[in-house]
Amino acid sequence: MHHLLVLPILVPLIAAGAALLAWRQRRMQRWLGLAGAAGLLAVAVMLLVSVANNGILALQIGDWPAPFGITLVADLFSAVMVTVTGLMGAVVMVYSLVSMDPARESFGYYPLLLILLMGVSGAFLTGDLFNLYVWFEVLLIASFVLLVLGGERAQLAGAIKYFTLNLIASALFLSAVGILYSVAGTLNLADLAVQLPRLGQPGLITVLAMLFLVAFGIKAAIFPLFFWLPDSYHTPPLPVTTIFAALLTKVGVYALVRTFTLLFTQDIAYTHTLLLVLAGLTMVTGVLGAVAQMEMRRLLSFHIISQIGYLLLGLGLYTPLALAATLVFMVHVIITKSALFLVSGIVHRLQGTYHLKQLGGLYQSHLGVALLFLLPALSLAGLPPLSGFWAKFALVRAGLEAGQYAITAVGLGVSVLTLFSMTKIWTEAFWKPRTVQEPVRVLQGRERLLYFLPALTLVGLTVLLGVLAEPIFTLATAAAQQLIDPSAYIQTVLGGAL
Repeated sequence: MHHLLVLPILVPLIAAGAALLAWRQRRMQRWLGLAGAAGLLAVAVMLLVSVANNGILALQIGDWPAPFGITLVADLFSAVMVTVTGLMGAVVMVYSLVSMDPARESFGYYPLLLILLMGVSGAFLTGDLFNLYVWFEVLLIASFVLLVLGGERAQLAGAIKYFTLNLIASALFLSAVGILYSVAGTLNLADLAVQLPRLGQPGLITVLAMLFLVAFGIKAAIFPLFFWLPDSYHTPPLPVTTIFAALLTKVGVYALVRTFTLLFTQDIAYTHTLLLVLAGLTMVTGVLGAVAQMEMRRLLSFHIISQIGYLLLGLGLYTPLALAATLVFMVHVIITKSALFLVSGIVHRLQGTYHLKQLGGLYQSHLGVALLFLLPALSLAGLPPLSGFWAKFALVRAGLEAGQYAITAVGLGVSVLTLFSMTKIWTEAFWKPRTVQEPVRVLQGRERLLYFLPALTLVGLTVLLGVLAEPIFTLATAAAQQLIDPSAYIQTVLGGAL
């Protein structure tokens, strides 16, 4: 079953190559995009089932023994993230069929999106830091082109901030990788987990941890490195915004979780306490930014930042329950936030704007759209019995058990403000009468199906995550145990090299 580790990278790559060969055939590019995303989802599910049944999988490319060759490795954490990547790729591909304009399709939208999915999958599956850097660069290039595709003024302004900050992050990442290699003589994650405790230089390792924290923190949009995100994510077409919101910052969070559970655990009292402080500041600044917005996509973009704070909270607490809650929360927020972005696209299609003051009356005219917004909005705020409640409940319980009462209180307060901002969208866009006299558009037939099916799928999954909370937390707890005790990960990768 080790070939399953290669397929999440190969499937979107082959589909992207085929789509490039069909450059002048938009219909063929659409089918290839759908096939590539669906294929990625299929092999990701098979990988997750294999890892859940058989344990951690590792593959040495070219049959070079670890730590000398390129390693691909999947534990439960990475397998779940690849599966979510496939899900989001498939959903956004379907939504793109009706919402992406022909001009962008003609200039390579579908192959670019497939390359982005390939880069995300590679980042989740790589077993060494240098190749993590390589996959980050693949992500940066594909996402930058998707961000500027179309050449609109707002896109270009946002893209400059996005590219500049992420380029700085890449430079810091590469510098940290070089210093780490000069100290440890290896970049294989499993080998580094063995070598770093033997160096006897805790101060130097802590400095390296801070370099990686800044590099990954920029990509994850944590405080105070997040200002590029709300200035860029709301500028491209809605499918691009959705896939960015779902996956890009989560790759940065994944890198933080992987390195701060596997490598940088020598000075937890300092590093993970700092993570808790940053978690609180990220939550608060993100939600306050959201409360101040009156543009629907920009408001939701600030909430991306706020929810990243909850993920940092689980990592900073660094207990099995907290890490399990972090994994559940990450899946929840990817699905829930993406559903809200897709609904905002439907709202824009119906009333022609994202500005809340110009919206209104959708509860009366489109009850189905109102319900599609209401369920994920309440889940994002953490109301029971939806998925957000169980994820936040587990984080709060982990915080109380660890004696971290202040940061737990911050998390609860941010949930209240999240509910307030969701209520603002509901009041302005759905409940109040519309003051603009333009007629409300009507979606029919194929257009209606392709707009509603992706959003309905994600909203259904949001409800399902809440209903199936117990088995989901069982899986997440097993994943957290692999992170807390990485011996199985190390043994699987290094084998006889130990």
